[in-house]
Amino acid sequence: MPSRSRNTPPSLVFANSRGEILDYDGLQMAGAAATSFYAPEPGDLIPLPEGSELFVLPGRRPVGIEPETGEPALLDTNPYEPGETVQAVAAFMAPAHTAIYTAAYQSTDKAPLLPLFAYTAVGWRDGQFWVAAFRSDRDRRQDADQFDQKTINRKTRKLLRTHPDNRLIQHLGKCCLTYGCPAARNYFLGRWEAPLPCSPVCNAACLGCISLQPSGCCPATQDRIKFTPSPAELAEIATAHLNKAPRPVVSFGQGCEGEPLLQAATMEQAIRKIRARTDRGTINLNTNASLPDAVARLAEAGLDSIRVSMNSAREEYHSRYYRPRGFDFQDVCCSITEMKSRGRHVSLNYFILPGFTDDPEEFEALCELIEERRPDLIQLRNLNMDPEHYLQSIGFTPSGPPLGIRHWRDELRRRFPWLHLGYFNPPLR
Repeated sequence: MPSRSRNTPPSLVFANSRGEILDYDGLQMAGAAATSFYAPEPGDLIPLPEGSELFVLPGRRPVGIEPETGEPALLDTNPYEPGETVQAVAAFMAPAHTAIYTAAYQSTDKAPLLPLFAYTAVGWRDGQFWVAAFRSDRDRRQDADQFDQKTINRKTRKLLRTHPDNRLIQHLGKCCLTYGCPAARNYFLGRWEAPLPCSPVCNAACLGCISLQPSGCCPATQDRIKFTPSPAELAEIATAHLNKAPRPVVSFGQGCEGEPLLQAATMEQAIRKIRARTDRGTINLNTNASLPDAVARLAEAGLDSIRVSMNSAREEYHSRYYRPRGFDFQDVCCSITEMKSRGRHVSLNYFILPGFTDDPEEFEALCELIEERRPDLIQLRNLNMDPEHYLQSIGFTPSGPPLGIRHWRDELRRRFPWLHLGYFNPPLR
């Protein structure tokens, strides 16, 4: 059968009652942005990246586009088995890819809360899956083809045997071998960015926290660290990695911990130990930026960069997502200023959710923050959370039609030509 044109829309995909994923060319692929459905344009689509996964969405009926009218349409039964129920399908994309649309579906009354992943619109054309997305960073440090499991197993077990008394190395071994954490895997492979989790506690109760969720909610995707590593344990890992790894970065603040700024004294001692032994590589902190005084002390000690987690540039939505204890949005902004005033690098870890991120008022608020605080980089990270639950929980009210994520990206580049867009913490030395 000849291939269809790249301008031919992909077909809708759905799951039958047995969880098998099928395509249906009676409807075209649709994408969602908040509560609205759209037909993706040809430039919105890329082949499903290697290392991505497909998820069946329980209690959610797929929505496609009618070829004749271009209007959204619900697929409520299996077209190949009349009367059989169907479920929507979404893609959880490999790192360094940003969603343009989320999966298009209509939830039933009994739809369960979705786990903490991102749900990108996916369709089928010419024998392969297509997603509404773009690659946001050329760096291949977490691409699937960069990891050989046999090599990872061998090197991880060797390092665990040779460092039995370093609790943090043992913890990272579990992150690597049990959860497949890309940063932990790269640490044991001796390259690029290595994780330095250090805080078992937090000063926020984020709606989408991946290491701690209340009972009865969706489960956390990994266990939170249960101890505070000593400065010596942190420095042992960081110094060896910075001295030997290519393009080395070590980062406090990981998915398997709370807020690292609550361990600022420990981090400060560790940073001074590291910098007493090597001036190579980048020491980074991933943080909610809640304690500007602590950020200032860490910068003085030798911290090179911070990545500030941010779901919104508007205080009301930021507070409703982070549910902070003892800090507010102005503290976050002050932490950015503390780093910039010392000539340090600042990234915004800006969560992307089509329909919210590209809302006109959200975009203008982000532009105001960029103009005032001058971050160096925005890391485009898909929001890992049930989209409907997120929008309901923060009480989101659209200010107008969304800009479209591609237009949002291009307009940022036009307004701020000096601002970098990417996905990973960059090596600075």
